[in-house]
Amino acid sequence: MATPVLQTAAVPPPRGPARVRRRDRWRAAARTAPGRLRLAALGLSVLVLGLGALTGWQVTDRTDAADQVVTHSQPLSQNAAEIYRSLADADTTAAAGFLLAGSEPAALRQRYQNDLSTATQLLTQAAAQSTGSAKAQSLVSQLNQQLPVYAGLVETARADDRQGLPLGAAYLRYASTSMQQQLLPQAQALSQLELARLDSDYGDARATPWAAYGLGVVVLAALVWVQLRLFRRTNRVFNPGLLGTTGAVLVLLAWLGAAVLAGDSSLQQSIDRGAAPLKALNVARIDTLKARTAENLNLVARGSTTTYAQQWTEDEMSDATALSQALKLAPAGAAGHIADAQGSFKTWNDQHNAAGAKNDGGDYQGALDDTVGSGANSAANSFDSTDQSLAAAVKVEQADFLSAARDGRDATGTVAVAAGLLALLGTAGALTGIGRRLAEYR
Repeated sequence: MATPVLQTAAVPPPRGPARVRRRDRWRAAARTAPGRLRLAALGLSVLVLGLGALTGWQVTDRTDAADQVVTHSQPLSQNAAEIYRSLADADTTAAAGFLLAGSEPAALRQRYQNDLSTATQLLTQAAAQSTGSAKAQSLVSQLNQQLPVYAGLVETARADDRQGLPLGAAYLRYASTSMQQQLLPQAQALSQLELARLDSDYGDARATPWAAYGLGVVVLAALVWVQLRLFRRTNRVFNPGLLGTTGAVLVLLAWLGAAVLAGDSSLQQSIDRGAAPLKALNVARIDTLKARTAENLNLVARGSTTTYAQQWTEDEMSDATALSQALKLAPAGAAGHIADAQGSFKTWNDQHNAAGAKNDGGDYQGALDDTVGSGANSAANSFDSTDQSLAAAVKVEQADFLSAARDGRDATGTVAVAAGLLALLGTAGALTGIGRRLAEYR
């Protein structure tokens, strides 16, 4: 009896490397209904998580820039303006003290020393906080070097005047020229740099998160497309999981939009009620000090030059314009103080003209008393009232700025966390909704 022969089936040869075979299997699986559902779940998860991450990133950048406005760039720009004001006030006070000579009040001398101390302190802070700007560092360094030189010239002028030497007036005029032509222009340049940084931070703080909005539209379109495909294949109108994902994305975009609008509104208020009025107010304060310096130095010159009289006229006109601009931009709380400053400035102008008439008539002592004396009708009192009213307005506008800018910063503070949580919820909803359809194939 013949033994049967067992025939084995022929084994097909390999169809290529293992990597190619795996790719072919994946492609074949992706063409099946379960495979397409898995790809949809993966794609939606990536899109929703990407939307959460992108939203969090853009909102965090925006919030950080708004925080820079509140804690760094605006305070630095205001400090730079205060450096200028302190230097200008020191120049004004030095001239007044020189004119009063031996009868200089202790309070006036203390004011001069306080001005120098304030400028030195603020320059030290600026040196520590402006490390990112080589130009700002250079300006701070120059001011730090020249301020002691100026102070030395003033002390030399005072010493010569006490000894009755005529060189005292020359030294004081030289010190003031140094202040007007070197220190104050450098302080103004520093202020402009800090204002430019403030404007840049405002731009970043108010940047619209277009990328997040755009990706949100893409995610919503993908969710609608997947749900329509499922409806056509299963005849089920609603998929609770995908509806939950759609709701989470809509809430995320609505939250983002509302927070951005609220933040923009508050930041704009911080400009309208704080940053912009403060700029105008600082100009008015500086012009006031420049006019006072010219008024005092005109008496120091004793008719040897008309430069300071011309400078007074220019500064007086500039100050009147600056006060009107500051009042126009001022919020309600500061407007009253600026109106008071305008009234004091008008009185001061009248007193200056009266003192000028006495000086032109040969009554130098009468002009001196009306300009730097302590009498009720002295221009010194009106100048002090003008400066004090402007200082009070600065405090109001600074408080308005801080309140509005903090609101603008805090408006988007919770969006990043909310975006992350909603993205996770949306991803869970997509996986759950599509997972239920996948279960039907088992």
